[in-house]
Amino acid sequence: MAVTQKNSLGKIEYSDEFLSNLAGVATMDCYGIVGMSSQKAMDGIVELLKGTNLNKGIKISTNENAVSIHLFVIVEYGVSMSAVASNVMDTVKYRVEKFTGLTVDKVDVTINGIRVE
Repeated sequence: MAVTQKNSLGKIEYSDEFLSNLAGVATMDCYGIVGMSSQKAMDGIVELLKGTNLNKGIKISTNENAVSIHLFVIVEYGVSMSAVASNVMDTVKYRVEKFTGLTVDKVDVTINGIRVE
C-alpha cells in the first residue's frame, strides 16, 4: 500500500517498493552489514540477497503518513551486533525521513545470519 502526501499543488505517492529500495540502500551503506536476507529463514537456510533483490529482505507497513520498516539482514563476523543494528536503525530512519518527508514510526532489525569472510 502506498503512502500519500498532499499539499496545495497536488499529491505524492511513495510505493512500498520505492520505500523498501530506499531502506535497502541505506542499510547496505552501514558498517558490518554483508547483505539482506530473505524474510523466510526456514530450516536454518538463509539466502543472501544483493543488488536488485534488496527489497525482498524488507517489510514495509504503512498508515496515513507514517512508515514502519522491518529489515532482515546478515552481519559480518566479529562485529558488535547491537551496535550494527542500532546504526542501521538510525541510518534508515534518517534517510527515509530526509528523502521523503514521511515519519518513520519504527525500524526493526532481524539478524538472520553471520557471514565469516
